[in-house]
Amino acid sequence: MPDAGVEYRTSRLQTPASRLQTPDSAIDGLRYVGEHERGRPDDRASLQIRDLNATRVSAMKTVIRNATVVLPEGCRRVSVLIDGRTIADIDPAIQTQADETVDATGLYLLPGVIDDQVHFRDPGLTHKEDLRTASRACAKGGVTTFLEMPNTRPATTTCELLDQKLQLASGKSLVNYGFYVGATPNNLDELRAARRTPGIKIFMGSSTGDLLVDDQDALERIFGETTLPICAHCEDEATVRNNAAKFAESRDVADHSRIRDHEAAIRSTRRALDLARRHRHRFHLLHVSTGEEANLVADHGGLITAEVCPHHLLFDVGDYERLGTLVQMNPSLKTKADTEELWQALLDGRIQILATDHAPHTLEEKQRPYPQSPSGLPAVENFLPLMLDQASRGRCSLDQIASWMCDGPARVWDIVNKGRIARGYDADLVLVDMHKTAEIRNELQETRCGWSPWHGTKLTGWPVRTWVMGHEVYRDGRFDESRQGSEATYDHSRGGYWQ
Repeated sequence: MPDAGVEYRTSRLQTPASRLQTPDSAIDGLRYVGEHERGRPDDRASLQIRDLNATRVSAMKTVIRNATVVLPEGCRRVSVLIDGRTIADIDPAIQTQADETVDATGLYLLPGVIDDQVHFRDPGLTHKEDLRTASRACAKGGVTTFLEMPNTRPATTTCELLDQKLQLASGKSLVNYGFYVGATPNNLDELRAARRTPGIKIFMGSSTGDLLVDDQDALERIFGETTLPICAHCEDEATVRNNAAKFAESRDVADHSRIRDHEAAIRSTRRALDLARRHRHRFHLLHVSTGEEANLVADHGGLITAEVCPHHLLFDVGDYERLGTLVQMNPSLKTKADTEELWQALLDGRIQILATDHAPHTLEEKQRPYPQSPSGLPAVENFLPLMLDQASRGRCSLDQIASWMCDGPARVWDIVNKGRIARGYDADLVLVDMHKTAEIRNELQETRCGWSPWHGTKLTGWPVRTWVMGHEVYRDGRFDESRQGSEATYDHSRGGYWQ
């Protein structure tokens, strides 16, 4: 909950005149446009600041004063000094000079969110999303780093394709980025050779073609003969297929949770945990959906971590009646008892982090009759607001949010210099107003698919400003796309979350 003594009001922004030129000021290389217009995301106007003096921008100093800062040791009302791309000081001297001063009285400053499970559809499915539209959604939502899954077209299953995706993001992504390498039954040499990646992604269910790996011998080789951390989508393929045959004539989306049932999730998770423990291989369980899985991962052995998504915390099978195929996802929604157990597991530490599994489809696609409707939903730009709203209701604290969404993911994936507000860390920051109440609206979404299952939901607690590597990319509905985000780097010798 916000501190009772904090007075919330709009922050006073003191910005250098050199950054506030008129739209036609070509001599300074600056062009400003308003937030966005209705229509396709590519047609939306953005605040674009094309600064030709990159050296000056990278050396800029910004001091954020009077915010309540969520530090590793707890919340304190201190100032934070950004020098170029780095957090230079915490609580600098009052006489410290800066190019820009932000008076953040009444606001909270958090580390930028790291979302370790997204599907941004680029390349190959860009009618649903691409790296530009998705990264704008990230910036608006306070997500400063994403790690993207390999099931694009083509799938990211070789070092060459991984390098190509990194190159693509370097020219399109407004925030920091990283990409998993996908396992197939036959790409062991590529998995051994891969660098510049957080880890290996295995689809043990819910995929097709080469990305589906449910053969035991192939799984034994991947866990036994590679060194990168592994994460997996765990739904037992045989169980799902058997259930699908039973419900082959069903057109009721609620049967999705009977097809992708508790047994499918639990059986596959047991299998993955057995592989990880026998081979002593670091393993991260994606999108836990059942209370029983939360119990299974409690015995982590210094190897195992897990995550839960907001849709598995905030929706349950009772929401099919209201939202239909909009909340069709894999793993499927489970019972209210499961959501309560997942919340408890997050609070007591059996589950370590949160992620979105942002998986957009167009509204037209999602509204097809079941089972022609695809699974997945967009969440990345509402991820932090959804959790801030839970904090405003007293269900969790801002310190816990920072642990689950910032520091925790950085530790799971050995991401260098991210996840904390501390000297020497990257200046990935988000300023939030815990008194701001606003409604999620489809027409205001930055994601290309243009809808949210939380449309019409009022939330209290919203990001208002976002910095990526010291560069302000979002402020109160406006974007600065003059500089792209940076490739995340990893030091896997750190050994992960439990070290």
